[in-house]
Amino acid sequence: MTSMIELISPVDGRVYVERRCADAAQVKQALAAAAAAQALWKRRPLSERATLCNAVVDAMLAMKADIVPELAWQMGRPIRFGAGELRGFEERARHMIAIAPEALAAIEPTPVAGFRRHITREPLGTVLVIAPWNYPYLTAVNTIIPALMAGNSVILKHASQTLLVGERFAEAMRRAKIPEGLFQNLVLDHQQTADIIGSGRVHQVNFTGSVGGGKAMESSASGRFLGLGLELGGKDPAYVRADANLEHAVENLVDGSFFNSGQSCCAIERIYVDQSLYPAFVERFVDLTRQYVLGNPLDEATTLGPLVTPSAADFVRGQIAEALMQGARALIDPKDFPADAPGSAYLAPQVLVDVTHHMSVMRDESFGPVVGIMPVAGDAEAIALMNDSEFGLSASIWTQDLAAAEQLGNEIDTGTVFMNRCDYLDPALAWTGVKNSGRGVTLSRLGYEHLTRAKSFHLRHEI
Repeated sequence: MTSMIELISPVDGRVYVERRCADAAQVKQALAAAAAAQALWKRRPLSERATLCNAVVDAMLAMKADIVPELAWQMGRPIRFGAGELRGFEERARHMIAIAPEALAAIEPTPVAGFRRHITREPLGTVLVIAPWNYPYLTAVNTIIPALMAGNSVILKHASQTLLVGERFAEAMRRAKIPEGLFQNLVLDHQQTADIIGSGRVHQVNFTGSVGGGKAMESSASGRFLGLGLELGGKDPAYVRADANLEHAVENLVDGSFFNSGQSCCAIERIYVDQSLYPAFVERFVDLTRQYVLGNPLDEATTLGPLVTPSAADFVRGQIAEALMQGARALIDPKDFPADAPGSAYLAPQVLVDVTHHMSVMRDESFGPVVGIMPVAGDAEAIALMNDSEFGLSASIWTQDLAAAEQLGNEIDTGTVFMNRCDYLDPALAWTGVKNSGRGVTLSRLGYEHLTRAKSFHLRHEI
């Protein structure tokens, strides 16, 4: 008997959507259809693939009026920010389509008389995309569009918290007249997902989620020799140097800490400030944080929605409580945010000082609206603290000295170094992590290398 997945809305705690998982016959048929469609698709000229993929983007954007409130109901993002995800979706998709001809072009070594030599980029086959709920369109499109452009078929397993996002992708593909079977959205439970990975019928798995989830992916793929792209957790740091533009740093780091209620793998979760700026930075940071409006995400006035589940909010509450017991000070009074309710998904933002790396809130991923701020004596102390983490997704340096930012960036164990910005993915750059933040690459031309395999031609035509 197939299981049912219920999507509980963080807005009111009620069932918003429920869907039945695919049965064994449906999964088998989907895998067969993906293989058959891909065998034909890979022979289509790249220009035709581009036309169809651009049509997918157009079709998705045409559904914006429905998508924005759906996002609020499914995962709690305020509707005033919902359209931003679609803008990012379009930016990434259009960029990856545009660079495909160059990224997928044959590599021509130095000519040798009597020989024709080149390296082509061949599609892998079927790509399984396992997408998360926190940025459900952005994270999925990072793989879906370039996988199709590279000549692969795609099976999407979206998070149970954002079931309708998978259906929106399927509808956009249908409207764009993508060939039958080339893209399929499947509702799956964890065991079904593991079985597909271990079946030998998919050739690349791109997963975004927790470190534990990444380990489960590796276990399921054991012995199958398939590619794994893993974008996992983050505990992303920021360092505000003595020469930073204070107002710019505060404004952007508050946003980087609390946008999407802090539910981003590259959200700012810990901040180190030069001791000369520390008092002024903290004062301004707290003042700006107090301006958030916590409430129902369907209300245009709301700037901070609920966390995805009450249990997620309770985890952050626990981190805060533990830090306070260990000597930290909370600078925000939750009473200033009337919607904050213990045991609910609604949680006030919090700024903690007098924190140390002995506290969970400075070590373990929070994935919520809390940030710890520490003073540092200079670059050496800041770099040591930034690197004192099991994660390494992104890190930001706030300074007016470009050379210093580049030099310090070379010393940070991270996938992306920002200067004077944070919490952003540039589709022209590789999105990757180190340590427990994962492995593999999406976006940029390097992203195509993880969705294709090299094939060498060594042709002797003069004998």
